[in-house]
Amino acid sequence: MTRPWEADPTTTFKRRLGKSPQELGITTDTPDCPDLWELENGDVAVIGRDLTKALGGRLPTGVSIGPGERLVVIPRNMLIAAKQDIPNT
Repeated sequence: MTRPWEADPTTTFKRRLGKSPQELGITTDTPDCPDLWELENGDVAVIGRDLTKALGGRLPTGVSIGPGERLVVIPRNMLIAAKQDIPNT
C-alpha cells in the first residue's frame, strides 16, 4: 500500500527555520543540538531528543507512531523563533 506522503531521502537542506541553538542559548556548542530546517523540497527536518519510548505509550487517542517514525521533542522557544520563517500556506 502506498502512503499519501513519503519522506524524500534525496532532498537537501535549504535553510534554518528560526534561530540557531547557539542564538537561543539551548546548547553547549556540541554536535547534539536541536534544530529546525526547511528542505529543498519544502518538507521540514527536525533535530531533537528522541522520546518515542518515554512518550509513545501516552499518545492521545487517534495518534500513532508508524514504522520508521520517531516522536521528537524540541524546545518551545525554538519553534516560537521559527514562526516568522514558516509560511501561512
